[in-house]
Amino acid sequence: MTRTKKPPVPHDPAWASAFVAARQTISSILGDDAIGIHHVGSTAIPDILAKPVIDILIEATSLEALGRAHDAFGRAGFIGKGEKGIEGRRYFMKDNVEGARSHHIHAFAKGSPHIERHLAFRDYLLAYPDIARAYSQVKQEILADWRGIDDYIARKASFVGETERAALNWYRARSITKGAQG
Repeated sequence: MTRTKKPPVPHDPAWASAFVAARQTISSILGDDAIGIHHVGSTAIPDILAKPVIDILIEATSLEALGRAHDAFGRAGFIGKGEKGIEGRRYFMKDNVEGARSHHIHAFAKGSPHIERHLAFRDYLLAYPDIARAYSQVKQEILADWRGIDDYIARKASFVGETERAALNWYRARSITKGAQG
């Protein structure tokens, strides 16, 4: 089946519920091997455009634990795709009943720098709604001249890269401040 790569759409409040349902499934699969299960990506940010796919970040005790759970993820509809271009990641995809992509799971072992990167970007956009709106505006401009998903990813890469660097600096400084207060 050929899947259409959908353009971004306005925020849907139902995305939060879809994440909660997926988190429950993932938690039942991984049990104590799940250190954290987080809603990340644009569907986690209110009021911005997003591809209608729930991005989930899993922090697991180990890659071995994720490997042991591979078949259980498959039975739950999450198809494993290995690292899919990011060393140390275990990537899973799920489609809805209509055959459209509905979920992406980005799973990493505890200590992976990719965990911090995803959480920093999400938290930064939540903390700075003006930057989140600017990100949505970039997406809106791309949508006005839609050339497909690969072009969309390429055209927003500069904004994402710059914002991610600022987010990481902010996130780390915030963590140091919290540690000093603790």
